[in-house]
Amino acid sequence: MNPKKFVIAFIVAFVFIFLFGFVWYGHLMHNAHNEVPQLWRPEADFHSYFPILILGHAVMAFFLTWLYAKCVPAGGAGAGAVLGILIAFMFIGDTLITFAVQPLTTKILCGWVVGNLLEFGIAGALVGAIYKPSASV
Repeated sequence: MNPKKFVIAFIVAFVFIFLFGFVWYGHLMHNAHNEVPQLWRPEADFHSYFPILILGHAVMAFFLTWLYAKCVPAGGAGAGAVLGILIAFMFIGDTLITFAVQPLTTKILCGWVVGNLLEFGIAGALVGAIYKPSASV
């Protein structure tokens, strides 16, 4: 494993995943989420949990980067995107379970599914572009 490339790829993935979540889930899906306000923390409570939200994004970025570094020998942005999409489908499975047990709307379900595919496909491509194997000399 290349520690320097790993740290850079992790930081880029973390920043992207955090910003994507802010825009996609926090803004673009804001109205859809407001259709079921009883499912979400009040704004005042949310702020006290913000460090956990940041930690969650860091955990996702770390393990996306770690899986790529350990399991994608060919490397490159394309391979990273494929890994990201595969990870997205794991999250989608969890989202489907959540939809089955919580009164989420179909609009939220679809937004989360599309969001996961975009978020992790792009994040994986970024990690792959940064953590590509060095050319053999």
